[in-house]
Amino acid sequence: MATTQAVGALTTLVTGASSGIGEALARCFSREGHVLVLVARSGDKLQALAAALTGEFGVRAVALPADLAQPGAAAVLATRLRRQNLVIDVLVNNAGVLEHGAFVDIDGQRQQQLIDLNVSGLTAMLAEFVPGMVAGGRGRILNVASIAAFQPVPALATYAATKAYVLSLTESLAEELRGSGVTVTALCPGLTATQMLNRAAAGSAKVARLPDFLISAVDDVAAEGYQACMNGEVIRVPGLLNRVATVGGRALPKWLLRRLNGVIGRSSL
Repeated sequence: MATTQAVGALTTLVTGASSGIGEALARCFSREGHVLVLVARSGDKLQALAAALTGEFGVRAVALPADLAQPGAAAVLATRLRRQNLVIDVLVNNAGVLEHGAFVDIDGQRQQQLIDLNVSGLTAMLAEFVPGMVAGGRGRILNVASIAAFQPVPALATYAATKAYVLSLTESLAEELRGSGVTVTALCPGLTATQMLNRAAAGSAKVARLPDFLISAVDDVAAEGYQACMNGEVIRVPGLLNRVATVGGRALPKWLLRRLNGVIGRSSL
C-alpha cells in the first residue's frame, strides 16, 4: 500500500512505541489517519512497526530511535523533527519502565533509571513540545500513568511514586492550559497484558499466578487512551474493576489504604 498523508492530517509522536501499550496506541492513531513519529530505544523494532503501519493503514510513519532516559535526549529529538519539518500535534508519553520487588533488593542505579525515564524523560518531552502547541493554539497530550498513581504500592514503591508524579503533573497542566486549545490527559491502566507484565511475572511466581480477569487486553487499554486523548479528558482509568478500585481507594482513609496495599504488596514478593 502506498504511503499517504491527507491534507491537514495530524502528526502524533508516540514514545515507547516498540511494544505494549505504545505499539497499540500507535495503531489506534494510524487507523484514524495520523502521521506517526515512533520513538523508542530499539531501532529495528521501530522500523518494523513503521513499515507495518504504512502497509496496513497507508499512513506515513517515521521511526526515530532515542533513549529518553538520557539527559538532553528530548531536545535532540525535537531538533531532528524540526529538520524534517514535522510539527507534533499529539504527544503520547508512553515510555516507561517498571521494577517489581522489595525496595531494599533493588539497587540504587535501577531505582534511578525508573526516575530518569518515567519522570525526567517525560518532563523533558513536555518541556520541548508543549510551548509550541500553546503558541499554535492547539494540541493533545496523552501521558501514560497507572492506577498505581492513586495510592502507595509496596513492591512497586518507586514505580508507583513516578506514576503519581505523572498524574499530578497531568492534572496541573490540564488546568494551567485550560482555554489554550491544548489538552492534557492521563491514561491510568491497571495490569495489562504486555511484555512489562511478563517480565514482572518471570521474577515472581505470585505475579505469574494472577487471575486473567485482573489483566486487561492491551488493545482495549489503547483504544480507551486514544478516545480520552482526542476527547480532551483529564483522567481515564480503563476497565470497570480498575475504576472501582481507584474510586474506593480515594474514599478510604490513607492509613487504611496503606495497610491494605501493604498486605497485597508484601504478598506478591
